[in-house]
Amino acid sequence: MRLGFRLLLGVFLIVGMAAYVGLSTFSKEVKPGVRQGMEVALVDTANLLAELAAQDLAGGTLAQGRLAQAFRGYQARDVQARIGWLTKRGAELRLYVTDAEGIVRYDSDGEAVGRDYSRWNDVALTLRGQYGARVTRLDPGDPATSAMHVAAPVRREGRIIGVLTVVAPTSLVQPFARRSEHRIRVAGAILVAASLGIGLALTWWLTRDVTRLQAYARAVGADGKTPLPPLGAPELRELGEALEAMRARIDGRDYVEHYIHTLTHEMKSPLSAIRGAAELLSEDLPEADRARFTGNILDQEKRMRELVERMLTLASLRHRQQLQAPAPVEPGSLARKVVAGRLEEAARLGVELRVGPDGPATVTGEAFLLEQALGNLVDNALSFAPRGSTVEVTLETGPDTVVVAVRDQGPGLPGFALDKVFTPFFSLPRPGGGSRGTGLGLCFVREVALLHGGKASLENHPGGGALARILLPR
Repeated sequence: MRLGFRLLLGVFLIVGMAAYVGLSTFSKEVKPGVRQGMEVALVDTANLLAELAAQDLAGGTLAQGRLAQAFRGYQARDVQARIGWLTKRGAELRLYVTDAEGIVRYDSDGEAVGRDYSRWNDVALTLRGQYGARVTRLDPGDPATSAMHVAAPVRREGRIIGVLTVVAPTSLVQPFARRSEHRIRVAGAILVAASLGIGLALTWWLTRDVTRLQAYARAVGADGKTPLPPLGAPELRELGEALEAMRARIDGRDYVEHYIHTLTHEMKSPLSAIRGAAELLSEDLPEADRARFTGNILDQEKRMRELVERMLTLASLRHRQQLQAPAPVEPGSLARKVVAGRLEEAARLGVELRVGPDGPATVTGEAFLLEQALGNLVDNALSFAPRGSTVEVTLETGPDTVVVAVRDQGPGLPGFALDKVFTPFFSLPRPGGGSRGTGLGLCFVREVALLHGGKASLENHPGGGALARILLPR
């Protein structure tokens, strides 16, 4: 199971369970709470009316007394009370009074007069001096007909002479209870959905940096040029910095080991040539031979110096993870500058060097590095171009990229070299027996392109010769 899913599941379970327990408990308390509030109001009503009924019950005038008259007036009232979204329009309370024996002496509905209610809890408990109340269904098979009966003692000179019971159907408060319960459930659903959203956001926030580190590790393994991504969590930031430091140490060790081995191999040839020439110079030679061997020593020394300098430059460039001073650069202007600096060399070689038409285009990068990279491609093309041929530098602009291309009309690349041209120290013999290059120029071009977020390529042109390109993002 993936880390993100585990985090999401954990957060959702914790919040969901807390929401379920809280909301279910609250929902279970809604109906009892509403009924208890209703009961409190009925207790006050029953005790108030019991005071009015005391004189009528003692005098035997309940049917015509003040209580009966007041209740008939109450029943005749047109009540227009707006309570929330509900309008109360009429009287719905019922009232009955029993004597000290529990026999009904007055019933506002006129149905129970004369009946024995002494066994009902509201009457029996109240006659014993306790609080009496009950909930009874008028129709045993219909829960909607349940009514709350709240009783109060009727006293005369401190003695209980009867019981007054106020009856209110529970349907009076059911709409409020149902509405509250509905709102609670809606709120619960919203809370669960919100917890899921929060869980998703939290999971994304926590796993984002882990995903970035994974992508960084994969990219470093591929090209070694990916910078450490920004990480929000301090712990993951420290882990990323540790990985970056470890990568730098491993890369440095591998790089040094590989290039020292390769450099040692490449140095053997010029050192052997220098040693052989030096041994011959120690003998008595004609002046022409002495000059030839001295020139050979100087040529090999120059080759060794160029090899070391290019290797140091490439090593410095390879360990850079990002541009140091990026600025807007116009590839067209850069190409014209590179070509202008090599026109004299091209004329000496008998090669026409020109720049094709270009349009306005700008990239972000380091002009010095881009100029060196393009110069390497032009130098490489001049060294392979035959006399009387043309080397052309062109610029291709697209919506997202700029491609600087250098084409020569030389022999092109042999098949075995197509996938090796960017390998360090790999070089091909020049036409006419010219000396090989250091084999580091194209490596430098590739590193510069990667550092700028682009890529370099070298292939055979369908019309003959080689075509080198540097693709850069706009």
